[in-house]
Amino acid sequence: MTLTTFALVRHGQTDWNAQRRLQGSTDIPLNDVGRGQARDAVAVLSDHEWDVIVSSPLSRAAETADLIAAGLGLHVARRVPELAERSFGPAEGLCAGPELDALRIPGGYLGAETEDDASRRGLDALEALAEEFPGGRVLVIAHGTLLRVSLSRAIGRALHSIDNATLNLARHHVVDGWQLEYFNGEQVTVGVAG
Repeated sequence: MTLTTFALVRHGQTDWNAQRRLQGSTDIPLNDVGRGQARDAVAVLSDHEWDVIVSSPLSRAAETADLIAAGLGLHVARRVPELAERSFGPAEGLCAGPELDALRIPGGYLGAETEDDASRRGLDALEALAEEFPGGRVLVIAHGTLLRVSLSRAIGRALHSIDNATLNLARHHVVDGWQLEYFNGEQVTVGVAG
């Protein structure tokens, strides 16, 4: 009966977040607000013990992970390419408006990774970590859309957007599947068999 605990944390703010630009797989760095959010996240995350920290290789997630790891007195074990944000293709860098609307298609944007592909990729990466660290406590620093669609797929329920640098706590059981305990820092209880 192996239960693996995951903290799933979205990176801190970037300038594109502040400007409400679609970021996707474009490698945009943290801004100073985002660095502060990463440092502030340490207080909540220090209430738990962590066996391993991994992150997306994109700089905004990697720097968030490095700041959190330093605050916890740990180090980042590795960057996991499958945890990179969903690609939005030519829509990346755009704000809401006619140019972005022209790229909209059912389920996303023209030339973008589908939500289904992104959720499968993200959930596969999390389940691979559960296999690698059975019964462990794994801190994952990644991206809002990737985490949202992966968690939604895991629990069988659509979730709304994930805030920067907040605690999302989920547990994975080999037989019983996923249970979400905290979402955007608030306690919830949502599980799914699987």
